[in-house]
Amino acid sequence: MSTALPHGPNRIAPRQQANWDWRAASNFIAGGSGGGLLLWTALVALHGGDARLLQAGGLALIAAGLTCVWFEIGRPWRALNTFRHFGSSWMTREASLAPLLFVAGLLAVSSGQAILAAITGLLGLAFLYAQARILAADKGIPAWRHPRCRPLVVATGLTEGAGLLLCASGAAPRLWPVAVLLAALVALRQFAWRRYLAALANDGAPAGAIRALRRIDARFTWGGNAAPAVLALLAAVSATPLLAVVAGVLAAAAGWHCKYTLVCRAAFTQGFALPKLPVRGRGTSGAGIKPGWEKSARRLAV
Repeated sequence: MSTALPHGPNRIAPRQQANWDWRAASNFIAGGSGGGLLLWTALVALHGGDARLLQAGGLALIAAGLTCVWFEIGRPWRALNTFRHFGSSWMTREASLAPLLFVAGLLAVSSGQAILAAITGLLGLAFLYAQARILAADKGIPAWRHPRCRPLVVATGLTEGAGLLLCASGAAPRLWPVAVLLAALVALRQFAWRRYLAALANDGAPAGAIRALRRIDARFTWGGNAAPAVLALLAAVSATPLLAVVAGVLAAAAGWHCKYTLVCRAAFTQGFALPKLPVRGRGTSGAGIKPGWEKSARRLAV
C-alpha cells in the first residue's frame, strides 16, 4: 500500500541516494567475491591442494574494490580518516582488516603454507561480514538497514566465491565437491533473498526500493540461483567441466547484479512521515501517512 500527500509529496517522499554510485557498489561486488573466494580456497589448501593462484585472485578482487572506493572520494587522501573510528564504524573495521588480510594473503601465496591460507580465509570472511554490517549501519536507507539484508549480503558473497572457485575447478579431476558446495550455497542465497523481500513488503519500505528489487526477482531466482544449482549438480554427476564453468559464472554474475541493484537502485532514503494527522478542532486522527512507502496493511512503520 502506498500513500501520497495531496500537496508537494516529492518534497518529503523518499529519494534515491546519489552519494554511493557504481564505484561504491564495486567494492561490495569485488570485495565480497574476493572474501568468499579466499575462504573457500583456504579449504582447498587445508586439503592439500595448491590454491595460491586463486588466493592471489581473491586478493586482487578485494584490492580492486577498495581502489574503486578510493577513487570515489573527492579527495582520496581523506580515506585515511576512515581509520579513526574503529570503536563505532564498520567501515573503519573493514579498512583495518584490509592490511592484515593482504599481509597474510601475500605470505600464503609466497609460502604455500596451509595455516597461512586458513588465516587469510578467515580474514576474508571477516572482511565480507564487515561489508554486510556497513550497509546495515546506514540507518537512513531502509533497504540496507533491514536486519535481513545482512545475511543476504553474506550469503551472496560466499556464493560468488564458490562460483569463481568452481569456474577454476572445471579442469580438475574431482570437481564434484565444489559443485555440490555451490548448489547448497545458491539454495541458501535464494532462501535469504525470499526472506528479505518478504520482510521488506511486510515491514514497509520506500516503494521505489521495492520496485527495484522486484524488477530483478525473477532473473535472480531462476537465472541466478535455480539454474546454477541444477547445472552444478549435473556437473557433479557427469563430471562435465563446461557445466561447472557455466554454473559458476551464473552464480557469481547474479550476485554482482543483486548487489549493484541493492546499492545503487534500491537505495532510497527514509523520507518523512506523520504518525498521526492533525485535524483542526479534534487534535489528531488515528491514521498517519508515510508518502512514497509501500507496506502491508498491518501497521504504519515510522
